[in-house]
Amino acid sequence: MEPVSLIVNGSTATVTADGDTPLLDILRNHLGLVGTKFGCGQEQCGCCMVLIDGQPEKSCGKPLSTVLGKAITTVEGQAGQCGYCLPGILISAKALLDRNLAPTRAEIGEALDDNICRCGSHVRILHAVERAARVLREGGAR
Repeated sequence: MEPVSLIVNGSTATVTADGDTPLLDILRNHLGLVGTKFGCGQEQCGCCMVLIDGQPEKSCGKPLSTVLGKAITTVEGQAGQCGYCLPGILISAKALLDRNLAPTRAEIGEALDDNICRCGSHVRILHAVERAARVLREGGAR
């Protein structure tokens, strides 16, 4: 086994593993990115979904050798790190955007005020809601 480099969440990571090691194992056990989950282990449930070069793919059966040189984005690269607060934040943000597609930063803050983010992603979350509002205003999917 020789070290290989991966592009994960915009940064280069080096791991030493066999080429047939599932990407999910690399993400969770080698890189500590545990937001991507092990579900069925048969590429059926989607718990292990990541973006590979911008396309959603299941990582539990994806060999390491098939992702070399490709950009991998995990849930950690999309939102908060731990996932503890995300259900409440996503529901609160959706409710806000369902009634207001042009919220101010203050209105977003107020809508998310009852949610406690433990990993410190507050500013990134505010930016994400602003970005989502912009996409929705431009005709993106709800």
